[in-house]
Amino acid sequence: MTEILLIRHGETDWNVEKRLQGHHDIDLNREGVRQVAALGRALLNEPLDAIFSSDLKRAWATAQGIAIPRGMDVQLNKGLRERCFGAFEGMLHPEIHARYPEGYAAWKRRDIDARYPPGEFHAETLREFSARAIAAITSLAETSGHKKIAIVTHGGVLDSVYRHAKNMGYEHPRDFDVLNASINRVSWDGTHFQILKWADVAHLAHAALDESDNAA
Repeated sequence: MTEILLIRHGETDWNVEKRLQGHHDIDLNREGVRQVAALGRALLNEPLDAIFSSDLKRAWATAQGIAIPRGMDVQLNKGLRERCFGAFEGMLHPEIHARYPEGYAAWKRRDIDARYPPGEFHAETLREFSARAIAAITSLAETSGHKKIAIVTHGGVLDSVYRHAKNMGYEHPRDFDVLNASINRVSWDGTHFQILKWADVAHLAHAALDESDNAA
């Protein structure tokens, strides 16, 4: 049995604006830095065998806030990145709707095989992204000798793990929170994920929803 502390990165300016980030490498904002400090304090005495992170700066900086006070290293894993949204990235919801109405409609109805127009990065379908995210989390959970690990990642990855654990299809609207700097406890028994505690932000004064606004 492996316990996973699945943690979403701290807040960025694009989170506040609800501008889609995807693979764009955005720094934490001032509030995000504050959240990370609170997260590091909250987890200081938590026994951890390893700390893993997406290689994007907003996740890495969050993971460093946990690792540095403990004298631990952060192991980067590209498989933990957010979904790539192609040309949608860097845009606000109304901008996506105006420029790519068909793609926007597919996104809003959670079409699992829709591929959005390419931008700076080649877009992933939701099916591709979910498979990649679950495979990355599973691989880390199965690392020999690890009883409890922290994984710092992104909102879409948390969404995928929750749905996978609950056997919830993407056609269902999100009815659970995905919060910046939240601690989400999940167990892996070698076959299944189980949600132990979700969206814990007791260490924060307040929390923000992700840029998909409960829709992705």
